[in-house]
Amino acid sequence: MSVAPNHHPPADGTSLLTVENLGVAYGSIEALHDVSLTVGRGEIVTLIGANGAGKTTTLKTIVGLLKPKRGRVVFNGESITARPTHEIVARGIALAPEGRGIFPDLTVLENLELGAYRQPDRKQFRRDLDHVCTLFPRVRERLRQRAGTLSGGEQQMVAIGRALMSRPTLLLLDEPSLGLAPLVTQAIFDALGELNREGLTILLVEQNAHLALSCSSRGYVLETGRVLLTGSAAELLQDARVREAYLGQ
Repeated sequence: MSVAPNHHPPADGTSLLTVENLGVAYGSIEALHDVSLTVGRGEIVTLIGANGAGKTTTLKTIVGLLKPKRGRVVFNGESITARPTHEIVARGIALAPEGRGIFPDLTVLENLELGAYRQPDRKQFRRDLDHVCTLFPRVRERLRQRAGTLSGGEQQMVAIGRALMSRPTLLLLDEPSLGLAPLVTQAIFDALGELNREGLTILLVEQNAHLALSCSSRGYVLETGRVLLTGSAAELLQDARVREAYLGQ
């Protein structure tokens, strides 16, 4: 395990995503201080940290919703730092945001269709829709229902499904278990495991550090906008600082 600022590369050296020395500010307040991280193709990598540590800011900057003061984001060998969000999505990154961000007055199907707005092939759309509904059977049952009438867990499934409908190479997930019952949380993490086995790369921000690290290959600990620790998930689960701060041990 290493301590910041050095980031811990994927074991096989094949980085799908590389974040280098990222500095991001909200006005005069600096939210990220030279954050560096890598996500290897086919990995699940977790960011953990307290509220306000910079986890959501990191994800928003990767997907182009925030512009960095310095540093760069490289995806699939190409710098995407200055790209607008719609171009980043077109290149293969999708974000399921904190708070789900679904459209409550639209049906579940309409929400999913919005995720596939770039997909002109209706046969492919139906295959992708069937894939999402297989991962989340509750979504299939609710396709004609207004999304705002769903439970929190069902809404989270729709939010992840909408992101998947853009056929991403890299899925960014921001607090997928927030406010959910343990059984629903487990169902969502089971689906993430299945997606990863199918080859999807995942960068996960999650308050449940034990659950997140248990399904990840590597992790980063952010503290006040800096990478404090990085290592394999097993190393972080055994680290005394992580156990005390995030695992309640």
